[in-house]
Amino acid sequence: MAKDRTHRARRLRGTLLAGALAGAVLLTGCGGGDSDDHGYTSDGRSRSSGGTLPLPAPDGTTGEQGQKDREFAPSPDHLSTFALDVDTASYGYARRALDDGRLPDPATVRPEEFVNSFPQDYRRPAGNGFSVTVDGARTGTVDGDRTGGSDWSLLRVGLATRAAETDRERPPAALTFVIDISGSMGEPGRLDLVKESLDVMTDRLRDDDSVALVTFSDEAERVLPMTRLGGHRGSVHRAVGRLEPTDSTNLGAGVRTGYATAVDGLREGATNRVVLLSDALANTGDTDADSILERIADARRAHGITLFGVGVGSEYGDALMERLADRGDGHTVYVSGTEEARTVFCDQLPRNVGLTARDAKAQVAFDPGTVEDFRLIGYDDRQVADDDFRDDRVDGGEVGPGHTVTALYAVRTRPGASGHLATATVRWLDPRTRAPHETSGELETAALGDDLWSSGSTGLRVSAVAAYFADALRGGDTRWEPLPGAPSLSELVGPAREVADAAGSSAVDGLAQAVSRANELRYRSGTTH
Repeated sequence: MAKDRTHRARRLRGTLLAGALAGAVLLTGCGGGDSDDHGYTSDGRSRSSGGTLPLPAPDGTTGEQGQKDREFAPSPDHLSTFALDVDTASYGYARRALDDGRLPDPATVRPEEFVNSFPQDYRRPAGNGFSVTVDGARTGTVDGDRTGGSDWSLLRVGLATRAAETDRERPPAALTFVIDISGSMGEPGRLDLVKESLDVMTDRLRDDDSVALVTFSDEAERVLPMTRLGGHRGSVHRAVGRLEPTDSTNLGAGVRTGYATAVDGLREGATNRVVLLSDALANTGDTDADSILERIADARRAHGITLFGVGVGSEYGDALMERLADRGDGHTVYVSGTEEARTVFCDQLPRNVGLTARDAKAQVAFDPGTVEDFRLIGYDDRQVADDDFRDDRVDGGEVGPGHTVTALYAVRTRPGASGHLATATVRWLDPRTRAPHETSGELETAALGDDLWSSGSTGLRVSAVAAYFADALRGGDTRWEPLPGAPSLSELVGPAREVADAAGSSAVDGLAQAVSRANELRYRSGTTH
């Protein structure tokens, strides 16, 4: 199902008299319905401690007239709706560019992927599904804005799935590896890294998992049909060892053959996934993501085959890979070295091959009585029409076990506001039954009392540094409006080092080093912002 990218959540403007009236209705708790034994009401909503759950968006109407109404009716100004995204490739590729001594192309910088590159310690749900954590802190007063100086805060919506205690807990996986062996993959750090990654993953997978191999250059070839690994790991290793770069990049042929192979080897009760390993520099055949996906739509939709994109190479087709993953019900990572490969294919294997939720979407309902303005940071290509939040025909994001998803909002509260600030709701489909579920979390204005940098939690400050870093790297590109009160790159160096010291994490240390490196490169170029 095609994602609806055309409708965007509108921002609060003026006094929002009409919006306040609509918000008063929508934020009223709905009556507690009959509940099943799994903690959900009969319409799929989670039970809450008070027996009520604020309703983010009205239920969608059906039928021809309902479709027309949805298409033309304006969305309430206090709602923000987006598909969940666990991609991290944008941050990984930016780190690679900085290591190579250049600033990343602003078009490849996606703030949500920077933020989601740093897993958070959110409370985990007891069962399948999500927990919702909502917190925030003040970021200070922005002088010179249209109000003459207003208080802004950073609001964080944190979603988490339950991690598999062991790799044995997940269903078996049926993985079709689609491997780019084009000439460009001959560069060190491309095909050699892919082969090493495949060998690591083959040894890490279970005996009851299955693997198929497809290669592509100017044409695609099925190298190994779907094969159970128990007793056959040697066959996989030998096939991987024979891979050599050649000819041009017909990525479209590779994806089509990969999905056909996945369908032929489909396993009921298993997680069926296509794993695309490529620099995504398509130059032959079909090079348009939408056209490629249209050709494999039946295999993707009818059989629930998801796509996991693994990007490599100093020159990388970021836009194509990101589009394929977004529209292919999957996610992307970028791997630049052996250590990262082992993290993706070994340490993070359950979350990258398993599936906890399909078509997951989030909707945040801001209270117009306390919130004057807000802005979602990132998720530019993942926004969904507000009225489509509960339309399960509209694509969301796919999330695996042990993932955390973070969304940040810049929020301006009304002078002297107190009380309810926002309600965040996540909706998803069970990957096996397709039954819909929802759960929510709320935040009061009193929770924004702390100053972000002096007393905000370490996790929130890590998210803030990652988001502000992405914002600074996109600076100068007129397609994106700068965040209100965001620090410049040079101003971010200190907070990044402080939060790295507080976090005691090698990943956050790497973030601080990347900020410093980018600031040095920006300084050398003569740009101060």
